[in-house]
Amino acid sequence: MTAPSPKVRTGLDRLAGGDGPTFDGRRVALLAHPASVTADLRHARDVLADRGARLVSLFGPEHGVFGAAQDMVAVTDAADGDVPVHSLYGDDPASLAPRPEHFHGADVLVCDLADIGVRYYTYAWTVVLAAEVALAAGIEVFVLDRPNPLGGGADTLEGAAVEPGYDSFVGLHDVPVRHGLSLGELVTLAVTERGRADPAGLSVVTCEGWDPNAMFDATGLPWVMPSPNMPTLDTATVYPGQCLLEGTNLSEGRGTTRPFELFGAPYLDGRALAAALDPADLPGLAVRPVVFEPTFHKHAGRACGGLQLHVRCRRAVRSLRTTVAILQAVRRLAGEAFALRTEPYEFVSDRPALDLLAGGPFLRRALDDGTAVEALLEREERNRRSFAERRRPFLRYSRSS
Repeated sequence: MTAPSPKVRTGLDRLAGGDGPTFDGRRVALLAHPASVTADLRHARDVLADRGARLVSLFGPEHGVFGAAQDMVAVTDAADGDVPVHSLYGDDPASLAPRPEHFHGADVLVCDLADIGVRYYTYAWTVVLAAEVALAAGIEVFVLDRPNPLGGGADTLEGAAVEPGYDSFVGLHDVPVRHGLSLGELVTLAVTERGRADPAGLSVVTCEGWDPNAMFDATGLPWVMPSPNMPTLDTATVYPGQCLLEGTNLSEGRGTTRPFELFGAPYLDGRALAAALDPADLPGLAVRPVVFEPTFHKHAGRACGGLQLHVRCRRAVRSLRTTVAILQAVRRLAGEAFALRTEPYEFVSDRPALDLLAGGPFLRRALDDGTAVEALLEREERNRRSFAERRRPFLRYSRSS
C-alpha cells in the first residue's frame, strides 16, 4: 500500500522533482541533519548527487550531521566517506560559524534543516551564520525551504522582543519566540537586517502548496525527528513555552520518552500543581499529574513529581502563556526549592539562562515580583503587532492574518 501524496512539496522535494537550480558539476557544501529528507525519506545528499552536484563538504548543526549528540554537547569534525564533515556546534562560540577553508573550494552552499519555528531552536541561527560566511566569501547560498510546523499566521506569534545585550545563540536576532516564519523567510530577514553580508547571493527554493495558516498536520509530510528531544509534533507544539524550563532546576523531561511534554522535579507534587493552574492559562491543553524518573540530564535516577501536557487542540495552544503560569505556580508551591539555572548556558556565563531564553530579564523579575500572566501578555502583544509588520517584506507565502 503506497502512502498518499503530501499536500506540500518542500524545497528539497521540488529539487528532487526537477524544479529549482541545477548543480551539474558544481562543487557543493551541504548543511544538513537526519531530517533533511524528502517526503519519501530520501536524504538531501542523495538528491543533490542526482542533480549532478559534487559534494565537497558537509556541515552539521547542533546534535551533529547524524543527530546523535544531546543538547549543548560539542560535536567534533569527522568525515563521511571521502567527504569532510565540519561541526557547527563545538566547544566555543567560534565553532558556531564555519571558517572559509571549511568549504573546501565549494562555490555553492545548500542548507536544508527542518526547523521548529521557535527562536531558541538553534538550527535557523546556524543557517544564518553559515550563510553570512559563505556570502562574504562569494559562495552562492540556497536555502531549501520547509513549512513552519507551528504555522505562520500573525495570530500564532508568541513572545517578547530580544532586548539589547541579551542576544545569544538562542536568540541571535530580534524575533519573537514563536515567529511564524519558514526557515527561508527567517534566514532572509536575519541576513538582511544584520547587514553582515550581501543577501543578493541568497536564494530560497520555496515550498509548493504550503498554507502558513494551517498546522503541520495538514501538510501530509512525515514527521522526522529534527533533534534527539523532538520526537513528535506534540513535543514541538509545547516547546515554545516549555523550553523556558531549561533556565530552571525543573526537569524539562529530557531523559524520558516525552521531553517537554513531561516536566517536574523531586520537590514537586503534580496533583497540587495541577490544582494550582487556571484553565484559562491552558489553551488547547490538558494536564495530567505524573511521577517520572529521568534516565539522564536533570534529576537523573530520581523520582520527579510533575505534569504531562496533552495537546487537545493544536491550533489553540499558546504554550508560552502556559509555561509562564506553570513557573509562577511552581514558585508559589515550592518556595526556595525552585531555583534558576546558574551554570553557563549556550556559551554565556554572565547572564542567567532564563534571561537569554526570554530575551531579557523581564520574566525573571516578573517571577520575583509575582506579576500577573496578563501583564506579561500585554508586553507580548505589543511585540506581536510590531513584528507582524516588520516581517511583512520577507514573507513568501500568503497569510490570512
